[in-house]
Amino acid sequence: MDYGWIILLLAIGFVGSLISGMVGIGGSIIKYPMLLYIPPFLGFTAFTAQEVSAISAVQVFFATLAGMFAFRKGGYINKSLVVIMGSTIVLGSFIGGYGSKFLSDSFINTTYAVLALIAAFMMFLPKKGKEDMDYAKLTFNKPLAAFFAAIIGIVSGIVGAAGAFITVPVMLVILKIPTRVAIASSLAVTFVSSIGSTAGKLMGGHMLLVPSIVMVIASTIAAPVGAKISKNLKAKLLQWILAALIVSTVVKIWLDILT
Repeated sequence: MDYGWIILLLAIGFVGSLISGMVGIGGSIIKYPMLLYIPPFLGFTAFTAQEVSAISAVQVFFATLAGMFAFRKGGYINKSLVVIMGSTIVLGSFIGGYGSKFLSDSFINTTYAVLALIAAFMMFLPKKGKEDMDYAKLTFNKPLAAFFAAIIGIVSGIVGAAGAFITVPVMLVILKIPTRVAIASSLAVTFVSSIGSTAGKLMGGHMLLVPSIVMVIASTIAAPVGAKISKNLKAKLLQWILAALIVSTVVKIWLDILT
């Protein structure tokens, strides 16, 4: 067994999951390109886009579960939002996860790049959610939430990302959800979504056991740490961290696609 390869995967999983816990994403927004580009850059065997998306799906399941538990006592998770968006996103993510077996690597990478580009654009739109409101009295457009969750589920299931990196901007910009509620609730919605995408990837036959286990171990440790750090940071700073991650990924992926 190549221990250098294992250590590299642990490092990628830890860094990605630490950030995912901080900003309420499943980690794929940063770990997808890290898994795709870092191993071959350091001389290790490259993963295909199909393999990266499958590893990401399993890792997101455990990373969001761990991060969600870290947020559960803060009162930030909106149960109504999670139930409505979770019920439609899990179906969409299963369809996307299983359907990805019929798609090429280039199509999967392009899907990821389009998702990231949309998310980056939305992060710079004005947010109208009231950050200082009583979270127990939060209201939102339920049909709109269900519709966007289904669409996000399908396209994110294709890349194994579970959709948190676009779910958060949708919650902030379209549904007008306060930042901390969006971050915490997106972890729960993403966890539900990852159930569908993981099942779809398993049935599609692209799962790699050892890399998935390594990433899960790193995620279980790092995601709760990131969630605890998040509670001590200002909401505006969290938005900028997420925006910076999305923009940097968009630039890299699109440069590769276009060149």
